[in-house]
Amino acid sequence: MNNELKYSFQKFSKALARLNDGVKKTKNELDKDGVIQRFEFTFELVWKTLRIFLFQQGIVTNSPKEVLKESFKFGIITDEDTYLDMLNDRNQTSHIYSEVVSRQIFTRIKKYYLPSLLELAKKLKPLIELK
Repeated sequence: MNNELKYSFQKFSKALARLNDGVKKTKNELDKDGVIQRFEFTFELVWKTLRIFLFQQGIVTNSPKEVLKESFKFGIITDEDTYLDMLNDRNQTSHIYSEVVSRQIFTRIKKYYLPSLLELAKKLKPLIELK
């Protein structure tokens, strides 16, 4: 199980690095669409990594929302609302038909979500390496 957590964290870290790189290099709408796509799979990896981490602490969760709420209670994430907003935006991204909504989500990724995910990665890394 410990290897599963480390592997999951490595996948999340790589996806996060690609998301960060994408945000920095965005020049046009196509790039923004790519960032949103990267955000989708980065978010999937982070909640699944958190679920494994929580399970190893004896906390069983089933849904992304439950994982986020328990991660906040456990103190792994510090801003529950930001992560719940991430979940809502991730759910919405598969249904984006509006350029305006797409731009709004990109802005939130850049201003709020990416910094929160980077902070979480720094916090999780030593916890996972100790195991």
